[in-house]
Amino acid sequence: MTIGISLVSILITLAALYFVIKWAVKNAIDESRSEISKAVKKGIEEYYEENKSE
Repeated sequence: MTIGISLVSILITLAALYFVIKWAVKNAIDESRSEISKAVKKGIEEYYEENKSE
């Protein structure tokens, strides 16, 4: 009986950990989305400036 309770506890803990990590990654991506888009725009502008003279 103790093994069954331990197994259930482990499964619940793993499920909770999965959702917490999933939530944290989603929030990190959402928070950095503006910085990523700024970096991409800057990279595109630099690319066009380099290739403009050709």
